[in-house]
Order: sequence, then C-alpha cells, then structure tokens
Amino acid sequence: MYKKKVLVLFLLMFFTSKVSFSQCAMCKAVVENGDVSMAQGVNNGITYLMVFPYLLVGLLFFVIYRYKKNAKD
Repeated sequence: MYKKKVLVLFLLMFFTSKVSFSQCAMCKAVVENGDVSMAQGVNNGITYLMVFPYLLVGLLFFVIYRYKKNAKD
C-alpha cells in the first residue's frame, strides 16, 4: 500500500510539472517581449532546474530509510 502511494505521488509530481509552468517576474517580462519558442524554452529551463532539488531530497530520504532499516537488523 505504501509503495502505491509513493508511486502515485511521484507520477503526480512528474506529470503536473509538464502542465503547470511558472515564471518569476523578470523571466515573465523578458518572455513577454520575445516569441513563443523562447517562452517555451524558459519554461522548460525552469522545470529542469526544479527537478534537481526534488531528486536530492528524495535521495536523502532514501539514504535515511536504508540507514534506519539496517540499524534495526
């Protein structure tokens, strides 16, 4: 049951990041003066940069989980 919840949460985070694009005020001002392909590139860059903190936090939780699991044995 726990694995299913984690899988659903991961898939939800992965697929919603493709749909919901966000921009800071400066990025938005630059993109409004450009063309559509530049705006799409900025959105993809923001999404790309957003993925790494989630991966690092996930890796940290995995290492803590494995450490505690091995400590019990």
